[in-house]
Amino acid sequence: MAAPRGLETRPATARIRASIFSRIASRMDLDRARVLDIFAGSGSLGIEALSRGAGNAVFVDSARAAANTITQNLRQLGLDKRARILMMDFRRALDEVARETKRFDLIFVDPPFAEDSSAEVLAKLLRLDLINPHGIVTVRQYYRAAELKVTELECVSRATIGDHRIALYRLPEKAAANDL
Repeated sequence: MAAPRGLETRPATARIRASIFSRIASRMDLDRARVLDIFAGSGSLGIEALSRGAGNAVFVDSARAAANTITQNLRQLGLDKRARILMMDFRRALDEVARETKRFDLIFVDPPFAEDSSAEVLAKLLRLDLINPHGIVTVRQYYRAAELKVTELECVSRATIGDHRIALYRLPEKAAANDL
């Protein structure tokens, strides 16, 4: 899979993807899942989800090089018909998908380490009601970053792999049950 040149993008390595998807597999079925990949970079996480049976994915990245790379990777793998790419700031992209009243089963949040906006993204996902009741939000951060404190979400898994902290969040069971 191709990745944009330079240091702006950190594609998830095979080891990171394996760890993330092993944790996800024990908590949800990806079959026909709706996926949102924020700060998508090369698209490796969303593309992995599509290759494992997700129904469709929305990729968000503000960099043209990233959007072009994601397009190339999707076409090469024959997954482009099940994907949409939004080349814009995550704030505008989340507003746009919220206007379409779309909720997602699986959301990847993988902001640049130097400008970690994970807390802002999670707050906006909650405010716009973009997480399906039994959905999972996966956050990848630098292992020394401050741990997220999001009272509206339950952390169901946390691991440190190399210099990455991977955490999986979901709506608390009571909130998910009330939303059905």
